[in-house]
Amino acid sequence: MMHPHNDQQQDWHDFEIDSAREIVTLLRAIGDKKQLVRMLIKGETDVCLTAVLEVDTERGTVVLDCPVNAEQSRRAGGAERIAFETTLDKIRILFSSSQLRSVTHEGRPALEMAIPETMIRLQRREFYRMATPVSLPVMVCIPLPPELGGGTAAFPLADISCGGIALFDQKLVLGNSIGSHFQGCVLDLPEIGSVTTALHIRNALDLTVLNNKTRHRLGCEFVDISRGNLNLIQRYITRLEREHNARVAGLG
Repeated sequence: MMHPHNDQQQDWHDFEIDSAREIVTLLRAIGDKKQLVRMLIKGETDVCLTAVLEVDTERGTVVLDCPVNAEQSRRAGGAERIAFETTLDKIRILFSSSQLRSVTHEGRPALEMAIPETMIRLQRREFYRMATPVSLPVMVCIPLPPELGGGTAAFPLADISCGGIALFDQKLVLGNSIGSHFQGCVLDLPEIGSVTTALHIRNALDLTVLNNKTRHRLGCEFVDISRGNLNLIQRYITRLEREHNARVAGLG
């Protein structure tokens, strides 16, 4: 299999699904629940959103909604490899394709790909990500090596899980840092405490947000984090989830 995100996790085989029936069931459930799917084009640093419109088992194809940005649609159609990520009932789902084709679905432009031969379904709790607050962002302080100017720089988080964090580096302070390892990074978790851990930067991409602004996002993996610090992170994730559920229920 062409692993969809092999830059982020080594043990994909433990979570791999190769049952054609199960893969079709998952894809149809993603479409029925109108789950947004993140689409990452290999060799590009931009991500766009799509959705599963139809799964045709007779033709062996999946029809996807076109990204809003026409240029992203063009790049997706010409890419040799595209990775996809979504969630279904709080379970992270990953898959990939070697080719997308431009088609028409119900009179509208769409993209089509072959039904993937395998998918990744990450059910372990540590892969469940929670977005961190935007108004009062959680910060991580990273000690910089001499080649990056030395000192310490603070970065706002995008999300957090028990496996790692995603942070925004708008000024590219960390440079082209994929594969870099930073010791002594400190996470300040509101009402929980501080967590010190090493971080390994696994991926980087540019996200287009509101008003067509772009944010540079780095995905980081915790390295040799202590059980005590991991417990603090789990407590914080649980707190975020509780607050999110309260808002959804109209109690927040």
